[in-house]
Amino acid sequence: MTGPIVWDEKKKVDTKRITIDPITRLEGHGKIEIFLDDKGDVQKAYYQTPEVRGFERFCIGRRVTELNQITARLCGVCPGAHHLASTKAIDGCYNTNPTEAAFRIRDLFYNAHFVHSHIAHFYALASADFVMGPAAPVAERNVLGVIGKVGLELGGAVLRTRSKAQRIQAMIGGKATHPVMGVPGGVSIALNKEDQREILSYAEDMVEFAKTTMGVFKSVVLGNKDYVDIIANPDLYYQESYYMGLAGKDNALEFHDGPVRVVDQSRKEKYKFDPYDYLDYVAEASEPWSYQKFPYLRKIGYKGQYSGPDSGLYRAAPLARINVCESISTPEAQSELDNFRGFFKDLGVDGPVNFTLATHWARIIEMIHAAERAVVNASDKDLTNSDIKQPDIVPGGRGVGIVEAPRGTLFHDYVCDENGIVTACNLIVGTTNNNGPINVDVAKVAKGLIHNFEVSPGLLNMVEMAFRAYDPCNSCATHSLPGQMPLTANVRYSDGSLFETISRE
Repeated sequence: MTGPIVWDEKKKVDTKRITIDPITRLEGHGKIEIFLDDKGDVQKAYYQTPEVRGFERFCIGRRVTELNQITARLCGVCPGAHHLASTKAIDGCYNTNPTEAAFRIRDLFYNAHFVHSHIAHFYALASADFVMGPAAPVAERNVLGVIGKVGLELGGAVLRTRSKAQRIQAMIGGKATHPVMGVPGGVSIALNKEDQREILSYAEDMVEFAKTTMGVFKSVVLGNKDYVDIIANPDLYYQESYYMGLAGKDNALEFHDGPVRVVDQSRKEKYKFDPYDYLDYVAEASEPWSYQKFPYLRKIGYKGQYSGPDSGLYRAAPLARINVCESISTPEAQSELDNFRGFFKDLGVDGPVNFTLATHWARIIEMIHAAERAVVNASDKDLTNSDIKQPDIVPGGRGVGIVEAPRGTLFHDYVCDENGIVTACNLIVGTTNNNGPINVDVAKVAKGLIHNFEVSPGLLNMVEMAFRAYDPCNSCATHSLPGQMPLTANVRYSDGSLFETISRE
């Protein structure tokens, strides 16, 4: 399906500052600034988020039961993750937990959300870099180019399967994109037997499609030596970080509930903590050049933009979860986890997989697991139990809801008074958790590829591939208010001609 990579021609630039603005194939807005030294080599590079939304501030003063709908509007890509994390925090603020039936329904909803989200990223955002090639012409390096290459049949299957995952979310959540199902201690609507049969049919189709996607990945990516050489190159997309993720029973892969586990650079457990204790382990730093904060492990400390045992930066995306878990509870995904670890063991990897582009492989393993979990939930005889709400709920107190968003560990932390009014709100989203490591990867790849003032569109796209592996959602992640941001304003006459340029660096 693919052949050797054909690189585009490098051209000399006459500037020490290269700006990629806007960066592409992500949710939200972002840019990359690359600064060259006198030799034309990269001195520094930054992944910047130049937008702010401030959801934490305008949640204060609202009814806490509104927050699972308000925060779902952070973006249209991962509303299901925010809705579920927020609903769990609302449970805590009302001093309750969901009924067993409600927990099962929430879990079914959330695994469908994972399938939908991972399909969108792999096929629409990431696959062009591999199906078309990282140096393919810009006009071809997109989802239309991918469909043209892999065929309309697979393209149609992508759309149908995403639609089925969305249908499950709509049936349970009330809406496919911005769900309204969550209530304190439960969900708003029970499922009947007809719903269950329909959802089970969709879930079984999702499993087959996820397995097909793994086949595509193995054929297109692992079947191309040039791509494997890029993925497994320790001088480019590689960093030895800490890893974070929820831990299920026996430290199995978990998306929905459980303690938070952190492993070190040898894949040994560093910390394991209850969601309510997260502030004892996680803190956030700010930098003046980004509206996105930089979370770090509090007990190690923030040392800037580098990874290693003495750096508090950690990663919390699909690759992190695959490194954190000891096993996966569903058979097909466990088999693929064994293949994943065996592949890298043959390359000499003893410990966690630190190759950033392996995140795409980890994402497909997660897609398979989520689809299998949806089948398990949809097959449960108690799914249609009508006991979907706790009867006794009392507002007043603190609630912390942590789930694994498709893009990483997601924290919602609320405090409300006895009237259910929010008095404090803190959000740490998946993309924010990865902000420091994204900057580390972007800088490393830029330094590895750009020399002697020579650049090309293909090389710049490879720099973008460093952040794209994380599937960042910058709209969700913008909660910092730094002192100032670089700004250029062009003042023009009424005819459009330039009057003055005002810059703040």
